[in-house]
Amino acid sequence: MRRADRLFQIVQLIRGRRLTTAAFLAQRLEVSERTVYRDVADLQHQGVPIEGEAGVGYRFGAGFELPPLMFTQDEASALVAAARLAQSWVDAAMARDIESALGKILSVLPPAARISAEAIALYAPALALDDATRSRLQTLREAVHSRQKLHLVYRDLNDAPSERTVRPLGCFYWGKVWTLSAWCEMRNDFRGFRVDRIDKIETLGQRFRDEPGKTLADFIRKVRAEHIKAS
Repeated sequence: MRRADRLFQIVQLIRGRRLTTAAFLAQRLEVSERTVYRDVADLQHQGVPIEGEAGVGYRFGAGFELPPLMFTQDEASALVAAARLAQSWVDAAMARDIESALGKILSVLPPAARISAEAIALYAPALALDDATRSRLQTLREAVHSRQKLHLVYRDLNDAPSERTVRPLGCFYWGKVWTLSAWCEMRNDFRGFRVDRIDKIETLGQRFRDEPGKTLADFIRKVRAEHIKAS
């Protein structure tokens, strides 16, 4: 990759994330972190308002905007493929939003690029989730977004029932099933619940706030630590 192209890619990668580390940039661009530090410093000297420093991460300063860029033909094809796959594994409301967003993207492409993108022979028949699971997934996703506590009636893998009050933190897709990761107030710990084994969901109308040790970031750190320990 030419250095000019690499500098352009650095700007685009930082632009697309809240905080971008040098390690992430180095991995994506297949260069050393030292090269990233040097390139970012050069961009800063040229007047590009990149904030941050080595060892912390980079972001653009408030108010900085770049003009929108046109998708390449390959990028448009990738978006169509990703949208088709995603529509089979998300709830009905999000599937409709994906279709609407994809239509807006395709509408601004040159005719040849649009025809090529829509002709990609990659499909995902909408057979992945049953209607009940799709409905539950939407309720859980909305509760995560609005930070609403939930009461669940749940069956474990042995079909033993239980009832839990949880703080929903995130929905995770594992290739065959969706799970809800949550802070369980009965167990006073993180727990995972298979969406297809939740019999009933009740939104309690109680909003929760982040508390140390009970957040999604805490959950992810715990999973990573357990994975490192196990390996």
